[in-house]
Amino acid sequence: MSDILSKLAPPEGSRKKRKRVGRGPGSGVGKTAGRGGKGQTARSGGSIAPGFEGGQMPLQRRLPKRGFHNPFRVAYEVVNVGQLESFEAGVEVTVAALQGKRLLRRGKPLLKVLGDGTLTRGLTVRAHAVSTGARQKIEAAGGRVEIIA
Repeated sequence: MSDILSKLAPPEGSRKKRKRVGRGPGSGVGKTAGRGGKGQTARSGGSIAPGFEGGQMPLQRRLPKRGFHNPFRVAYEVVNVGQLESFEAGVEVTVAALQGKRLLRRGKPLLKVLGDGTLTRGLTVRAHAVSTGARQKIEAAGGRVEIIA
């Protein structure tokens, strides 16, 4: 048994040696170590900031700014009542259930249900926000709405 263990080796080609730059001309990446010639980009920490245009006024600063950006805006992922028709009657519709049916993106979205479409099944809908029309349609179909805090 120990004879077999001493002969174990990884499959041929499964392990690759790390590239050691700046270790002489025989290595293929000696002298400038793959950094090209001289100047800022050859130096350590010599990367330029995103958007920097060599001293020219950057595009971001040249373009006019308009409007108002609300820092307190709450962005909701929207699902319409008609899309809830794909669920079975009596099921609890949550963010996770909607993600499972690919009606919402991954992550932790805030869910808002809007009233476009029709609903024929009684569902329990758990959402962060619900429009008045959506609430009326869900309750008219025999379901109920729970608001998540």
